Amino acid sequence: MGLALARLSAGALARWAVPAIVVELLVGFGLGNSVLPFAAIQPLSGLTELGVVTLFFQVGLEVRGDLLASRGGTILRLVALSCLVPLLGYGPLTLGFGMAPATALLCLACLAATGTGVTLRLLAQRGALRTPSGRLLVGVSVLDDLPAIGLLSLSVALGGSTWSRGPGWPGMVLGLGAAAVSVVLADLWRQRGGPAPSSPLSVLILLIGSAWIGEASGLTSLLGALWGGVLMNRLNPEPQGLEGLLTVLSEVFLPLYFISVGMRIQAGTLLQSQAWVLALLLLLLAVVSKLLCGLGVSAHDRRAGIDRWQVIYGLMPRGLPGLVFASTALAAGVINAVQFSALVLMVSCTTVVGLLLLERRLARATPDPAPQPRAEAPPPVAEKP
Repeated sequence: MGLALARLSAGALARWAVPAIVVELLVGFGLGNSVLPFAAIQPLSGLTELGVVTLFFQVGLEVRGDLLASRGGTILRLVALSCLVPLLGYGPLTLGFGMAPATALLCLACLAATGTGVTLRLLAQRGALRTPSGRLLVGVSVLDDLPAIGLLSLSVALGGSTWSRGPGWPGMVLGLGAAAVSVVLADLWRQRGGPAPSSPLSVLILLIGSAWIGEASGLTSLLGALWGGVLMNRLNPEPQGLEGLLTVLSEVFLPLYFISVGMRIQAGTLLQSQAWVLALLLLLLAVVSKLLCGLGVSAHDRRAGIDRWQVIYGLMPRGLPGLVFASTALAAGVINAVQFSALVLMVSCTTVVGLLLLERRLARATPDPAPQPRAEAPPPVAEKP
C-alpha cells in the first residue's frame, strides 16, 4: 500500500520536478512513525537492499577500458574535484560538532557522492542525454561514486560497531585478496574457452555472492556488488538479455528500499536543533563543493558545446548513493539517529534543488520554435472570357 501510494503521488508531483525518491521517503516516514515501525520489517531489510546492490552491479558493468576515450581529461578532473573538495569540510565537522573521524568521513562520503541516476533520467525525458553536456555527465556518473564508496568502506572500518565484532582488518585483506584472485580466475576462464554466464540464475549467483563476500569481509555489500559487475563484464563483455533482468530487480525492490529508509527516520530527531544545524552545514558544503566542480570544465570544453551550469546542476543531487551510504553507516553504528536524519535532509534538498535548477537550465538552452509565417492567399486569377 505504501509503494502504491508513493507511485501515484510521484506521478502527480513530477510536474514540479519532485523526484520519486523524495515521495517514497515521505511515505516511509509516515509509515515508520505511525502504524509500521522499521523494527517490524527489519528482518526483511536484506530483501529491500536487493535493488540497491543491483544498481551498483550495473555500475560495475559500465567500468570498461574505453570509458575515458571521450573527454577523459575532463571526466577525471570532475571526479577528482567531486571527491577532494568535500574533504575541506573535515575540520568543521570534527571541530564544530565534535564528530569522530569515522563519522566525519562518512559525511564526506555522502557529500562526494552524486545521484546522477535521477539526473540522467531527467536528461532523457528532455531529450538532452546525447548533448555534449549529457554525454559528459554519463561518463562522470560511472566513476564519480567509486572514491565515495572507498570513503564509506574506510569509515565503516574505522568506526563501525559491527566492525570490531566482525572480520576487522584481516577480513578486509582477505576480501581484497579474493577480488584480485577473482580477476585472474576470470581471465583464465575466458582464455580456456569456458562458457560465459548468461542465464538469470548464474547472474543472480554472481550478484548476490559478490555482495555477500563484500559484506562478510567488511568492505560493504555495495563494493562487493560493484566488483561483481566488473567480473561479469570480464566474463561476458556482451551479455544478452541481462538488462531486462537487472531492470526488473531495481524497479521492484528499489522503491521498497527508499520507503524503508524513510521508516528509519525518527520523528523525535527532527525536533532537535542539532539535526537542523548539521543539515544546514552539510547542505552548504554540498552546494559549494559542486559549484567548485565547475572549474573542471575548461574553456575548450565550453567551445565544444558543454554547458558548465548544466554539469554543475547535474552533479548536485545526491539521490540514491547518499541515502545508501547513510543507511549503511547507521546499520554499522558509524552515525546516530540525529546524524542520519541530517544526512537524509541534505540528500533530499540537494536532489530537489538540483533537479529544479537543471530543469530551468535545460528550458533556457532549448530554443523556442520560430513562428511559422502565415501563408498568404494566392492572388486571384482572372478568368478567360
